[in-house]
Amino acid sequence: MMEPVKNTNKRQEIKMLNRKLLEISGVLNVESFDSEEFLLETEMGYLMIKGQNLHIKNLSLEQGLVAIEGLIQELSYVDGNTQEKSKGFLGKLFK
Repeated sequence: MMEPVKNTNKRQEIKMLNRKLLEISGVLNVESFDSEEFLLETEMGYLMIKGQNLHIKNLSLEQGLVAIEGLIQELSYVDGNTQEKSKGFLGKLFK
């Protein structure tokens, strides 16, 4: 019996203008947010956005689009395995 073929045509686009406007496609869900941190579930994994005075300018989960305004300071993909490995490495480094 053949395994079903998974859709590997995932696509995500991130546009930033002057660190003040961030437009993201491929968003599945907004997990949490406040004025300093957003956690988005995207086609490519969980994306964490950190900054100051952050707020949603536009949200359309049907289209997978989110626009965030504020001072963007950091974008990072959060992966449980990667995060644990980096903590282990940093823990060893700072012993």
